[in-house]
Amino acid sequence: MLTKILSISGKPGLYKLISTGKNLNIVESLTDGKRFPVYITKRVIALSDVSIYTEEGDVPLKTVLTKIKEKEKGEKVQFNSKTPNKELFAYFAEILPEYDKDRVYASDIKKLINWYNILIENKIDFEAEEKEAEETGEEKAEEAKKEREEENIKESADKKDVSSGASK
Repeated sequence: MLTKILSISGKPGLYKLISTGKNLNIVESLTDGKRFPVYITKRVIALSDVSIYTEEGDVPLKTVLTKIKEKEKGEKVQFNSKTPNKELFAYFAEILPEYDKDRVYASDIKKLINWYNILIENKIDFEAEEKEAEETGEEKAEEAKKEREEENIKESADKKDVSSGASK
């Protein structure tokens, strides 16, 4: 589901992708439900493409949101915009202890918590996409395996035809 949830540079909140056109996307605000066009000149990013810097690499946003959901037991995070930075960093260290302290700023954590709260308010299940992707990935792997087996059978049958034709 995070592939259809967008963040638009210069606009607060999150937006759901409704329709895609040649030069624009139609989005719906998750906070007030209003729809409007977003042109290709705007910087738009899907939440599925967002990751958090860690000391060992990057962690997908979905993983961080899932950890917050587990910690908060599916409830909203009770921070607001005036929460001191020390509290934000302490909270985030509980969620993702290996985050890169040099590249993750308080504003990033505030935005992340705001996004999480919006997703929870709108009952958007960001974990469901992962389960669906795993299932479809397994199905695709099985289909590919069957196709390879069928190709091998055809190839071996063709070789038999060629070899039997040559011996006559």
